[in-house]
Amino acid sequence: MARQKATSRSAAQTAVKKKWTGLGGAAKTSASRISAHKTSARKAIKSKGRSTATAKSVAKPKARPKQRIAVSHHREEDFKSDGLRAYAKYRDLGIKDATHGAAQAHVIRLIGPCNPQEVSKLHYHDIEFQMVYVLKGWVKTYMEGQGELLMKEGGCWTQPPKVRHMILDYSDDVELLEVILPGEFKTVELKA
Repeated sequence: MARQKATSRSAAQTAVKKKWTGLGGAAKTSASRISAHKTSARKAIKSKGRSTATAKSVAKPKARPKQRIAVSHHREEDFKSDGLRAYAKYRDLGIKDATHGAAQAHVIRLIGPCNPQEVSKLHYHDIEFQMVYVLKGWVKTYMEGQGELLMKEGGCWTQPPKVRHMILDYSDDVELLEVILPGEFKTVELKA
């Protein structure tokens, strides 16, 4: 019985080898010839990937301009009303210029008292990264998938790319540190 199983197993292996090589009843059924066929096929595929024509067609990533040091000291006159929102004053920290637009950072003062009709506008930013840190006061926000958040002094959150969000309320003395990548980005206002 054991001999019969061994014979049928050997016959099955031979049939599989013939079918795999695509040579049917030809003499190329030995394990060494099949192994040689596999190896040469692998070499051919590997060598195709290394051809000089392929290497030339792949563009090298552009080198980023060298960043410089940015230093910013607190000065009241640096808070300007020239940012994204009319109800906020922004103090640019010089990161955008120093990184050639790779990132942006500023301190934001939201002007009180909060007027929900003005500030509570659902929107998103087309960014790669956004982080907000509460320096003073508190802010209440809504973020898609998270709901309402009350963030107090020392609190921090990130907003993933294109997450829908809005400010709901804030204290009269709130100050936020915001870091965004890249430095230039698009904001899209949505209907709530």
